[in-house]
Amino acid sequence: MTSLTELRNRLDQIDDQIVRLFEERMDLCSQVGEYKIQNGKKVFDRTRENQKLKDVESKVSTEFNKKGIHELYEQLMSMSRKLQYQQLVEAGALGRLPFISVPSLHADTARIVFPGTEGAYSQAATTTYFGENCNCFYVQTFRDAMEAIEEGAADFAVLPIENSTAGSVDEMYDLLVEFENYIVGETIIPIEHMLAGLPGTTPADIRRVYSKGVALMQTSRFLEEHPDWQQISVANTAIAAKKIIEDGDKSQAAVCSAYAAKAHGLTVLQEGINDDPDNSTRFIVVTNQKIFLEDAGKISICFELPHTSGSLYHLLSHFIYNDLNMTRIESRPVKGRNWEYRFFIDFEGNLADAAVKNAIRGLREESRSLKILGNY
Repeated sequence: MTSLTELRNRLDQIDDQIVRLFEERMDLCSQVGEYKIQNGKKVFDRTRENQKLKDVESKVSTEFNKKGIHELYEQLMSMSRKLQYQQLVEAGALGRLPFISVPSLHADTARIVFPGTEGAYSQAATTTYFGENCNCFYVQTFRDAMEAIEEGAADFAVLPIENSTAGSVDEMYDLLVEFENYIVGETIIPIEHMLAGLPGTTPADIRRVYSKGVALMQTSRFLEEHPDWQQISVANTAIAAKKIIEDGDKSQAAVCSAYAAKAHGLTVLQEGINDDPDNSTRFIVVTNQKIFLEDAGKISICFELPHTSGSLYHLLSHFIYNDLNMTRIESRPVKGRNWEYRFFIDFEGNLADAAVKNAIRGLREESRSLKILGNY
């Protein structure tokens, strides 16, 4: 009986041959890449790769080996493509991505729009990012804000995209796909809900509490202590505060920020009513220009995938191969196509980086409908 040591020695000998043949193969792939650059041919040839996979599968003896050789050659061809994308970058054949780097956003002359009303958390995010004296105005909805910058009524919009407890703002992901607007900045602000009412109101007066549905959910433990209070959902927390002052009814109160309470002349009846004291929301700064700050360090993209086994796995390999750190991935259903999804990914990098250009070239060729949402 052959010993384990002898078997391992034979494996080592085969592995030495595989390594030598791998380097020989990659050298030939490099020559293929040079030919494609000189002749303007695309790196990714799906028909050729599918033919190659069928061919190598036909040369092995068992079903297990067919699956194994299929996976092995998928990886080999993937590495070949990545090498050729790298050659394109080095040869300058990728060109410039359609985004222009800028030293600043010229916020001092900009007009900024935010959704909600006076005192909204989005206004707090706007003044946090652009400064207390920024030239800003509000509209009713996220869509209204996106339309305002698309049409040129505003230079930038400040919009919520993610809450630490409620999760992603799904509507924003859909709007980023629908509109030709791009992310150029972000800011994170703490969400500190208060109970606010008319001056002179006491908790014993309250019968109805108004707020955004998510805010009511985020303060559920406090509200459950008052089962006799009717909870009523409105568009956002600032609108709830505005309603209380306009109605002038001491039986009504709002769950809102101290910022909104002050803006509308309400008295804070109870501070710190969040279920989670570390609650925060990430806001994005969006414009209709394809620009990015020179020191930007995060990129957001989205793409669709073909309905084939391993398609997401192969796409994500472009981040690994180019040493790019992916920080977030989300999926959203594609409208009009049941059970198909669009993926949203955040990763670290700058659009001027060669590794980023390399990865994006690969992602664009091997996915469907790739869109760069912004670099910020």
